[in-house]
Amino acid sequence: MRLTHQQFRQLASKHGLAVTHQRQVVFEAVIASDGHHSPEAIYATVRRKIPSISLATVYNNLRLFIDCGLLREVTPHASTLRVDGNLEPHHHLVCSRCKSVQDITGDFVDFQRLARQVPGGFDLTQPLIEVFGLCARCNAKT
Repeated sequence: MRLTHQQFRQLASKHGLAVTHQRQVVFEAVIASDGHHSPEAIYATVRRKIPSISLATVYNNLRLFIDCGLLREVTPHASTLRVDGNLEPHHHLVCSRCKSVQDITGDFVDFQRLARQVPGGFDLTQPLIEVFGLCARCNAKT
């Protein structure tokens, strides 16, 4: 997905963010490709358009986008930060060996029923299931 400058300006404004060229390029690098990318991979993509950008700037903008709800942080079990531009409800398959993450959709859990079972005061704001196993590549190596 490629956002026009005006679409990004509206989206950033809606979330109280200043609109900068760097932010737009970082955000588009995430949402333009499927997957769950590390800041280093996003940095490599962004550097093709903005050679002077720093890895710290990419990290800072990704954190800002996550905090604002424009992106989602993927599994805390990965060895590094991973971001997901897919904000539609979905779950993840996580490889226990290589830490790759794949999307999977479906209604696996009755979240209303689950909400009734959690301890008092706990709010299920972002129900997400992570299923661990071996991806096809790692499974073929065993």
